[in-house]
Amino acid sequence: MYTKTEKLTVLLVLAWSLATFLPVQAQEFEREPIEYSKRSGENRVTQLMAELQTGKKTLKHEPENGYLRSLLADLQVPESSQTLVFSKTSLQRQRISPATPRALYFSDDTYVGFCQDGEVLEVSAMDKDLGAMFYTLDQTDHKTPRITRQADNCLICHASSSTKGVPGYVVRSVYSDAGGFPILSSGTHRTDHTSPLIERWGGWYVTGTHGNQKHLGNLVVRGKQEPEQVDNAAGQNVTDLSQHFDSSRYLTPHSDVVALMVLEHQAEAHNYIVHANFATRQALHYEQTLNRELGKPPEEHWDSTRSRIKSACEPLVEYLLFCDETPLTHKIEGTSRFAEEFQEQGPRDKRGRSLRDFDLTRRMFKYPCSYLVYSPSFSALPKEAKDYVFRRLREVLSGPDPSDSFKHLSADDRQALQEILAETLPGYRT
Repeated sequence: MYTKTEKLTVLLVLAWSLATFLPVQAQEFEREPIEYSKRSGENRVTQLMAELQTGKKTLKHEPENGYLRSLLADLQVPESSQTLVFSKTSLQRQRISPATPRALYFSDDTYVGFCQDGEVLEVSAMDKDLGAMFYTLDQTDHKTPRITRQADNCLICHASSSTKGVPGYVVRSVYSDAGGFPILSSGTHRTDHTSPLIERWGGWYVTGTHGNQKHLGNLVVRGKQEPEQVDNAAGQNVTDLSQHFDSSRYLTPHSDVVALMVLEHQAEAHNYIVHANFATRQALHYEQTLNRELGKPPEEHWDSTRSRIKSACEPLVEYLLFCDETPLTHKIEGTSRFAEEFQEQGPRDKRGRSLRDFDLTRRMFKYPCSYLVYSPSFSALPKEAKDYVFRRLREVLSGPDPSDSFKHLSADDRQALQEILAETLPGYRT
């Protein structure tokens, strides 16, 4: 049971969630042509749901972790992707604390959240037409495992200004007290690859080495300490979490720093892709409606449509090319097999180069273009959006674009990326 103080903190967290994540444009993506809630979607989870209902597949239930291990295997989500968050900032907040962190696992398009003694597994999958879709899997051992789609509760945080007004993801960094309650008076940070490391991973456990680069991970604020004044030296370069909690209750003992960095990049990349998708489809739908009402040919295009597409897609191009990425000053190494397994995936060009190759010394990736250009959600961008993105990528990488946004890309970077994309990304060369 919570004390009165803890109950008040829970109410403040909920109020903060509503104020900070108040859905914007929610009605917009509920209307044509998106119709988010009306449509069932098509993704890894909907496929599994259908196969469970027909008996084609089943999931194995284990006493300690329920369906977790079996679900990860079926959805092809690696156990090595495990990251651990101890701040009470998600659905099953009553289960989360520094002693019982929430585990988060992810692949390129699917996310699974696990809480000790939790009633459900939290599952999300990227849908090529609808963006992020949210589900829960009942952890009770049933003959047919029960997966339920969730909408309103999840969209409070996952369809807001923090996700660009579309169903998406947000990774936050907060100061947390000994109970896992976020100390909101000290502020929060939304994190992606542009965030300074000194602002990242508050409320998360972090395992790995990173030299003298500081972060907020592994920090629990106790008593009446002022969070900003706490010395977090003990939280740096941590490779063993056993002193913080019983890590044997989790699939791995790690909360890998490299996995965290990839998670942050990927979550925001998904938001940019979905925003470009929705904005383009909405602009084209509005254009078609306007042409019909004005008696104009259906193929007539408006400058306003082109402008809306550019406004949505240019930021996507910049994010895909790691504009404003925070530079690294020391080598970063994780503690799990995540980096090794991550690099084994995806296409390589004839010289063996891949967008999944890590650098981790001066920047995250050796070849700074997001591997999510190979994702189903990127492939499903409307033709008008994809044409814009491909054209801008070619302009930047072939050299004629002199804008400051891309000054971080050297001539060698541009040439390598141009060659890799031309060989490995369908449709890019034409």
